[in-house]
Amino acid sequence: MYFKANMKITLCGSLKFYKEMRKIEDYLSKNGHEVLLPVEIEDINYNKKTPEQGISNIINGDLIRKHYKKILQFDAVLIINFDKNNINNYIGGNTFLEAGFAHVNNKKLFILNEIPRELNYYEELMGMEPNIINGDLSKI
Repeated sequence: MYFKANMKITLCGSLKFYKEMRKIEDYLSKNGHEVLLPVEIEDINYNKKTPEQGISNIINGDLIRKHYKKILQFDAVLIINFDKNNINNYIGGNTFLEAGFAHVNNKKLFILNEIPRELNYYEELMGMEPNIINGDLSKI
């Protein structure tokens, strides 16, 4: 299923994938879309951060509310899901929450790669009827 050009798309996913998100932002922008990224926390090694650092960042930066507002102002959400924590196509709790925000606000929901069946919330994600694009950004 293909969608109109010039969509406004909010990217969601683990900040460990931020470099990849920048590349995806560049591709989508060059193809006529407007793109919003999550807030990048500087001076954080996302491969070594502790849960306490993550909690502090979320609270002090009010990151969940800020990204929710981005989701509201745009047409669609694209979940960026690559391998993380020995899980193929990882989708974490925060990203699941953002997918839910998109769903309940009637935004188009795209997921870059297949959803891992081992996720505890696989059924809920599939119940949101996402457009899984299997890595093909031209399907947006």
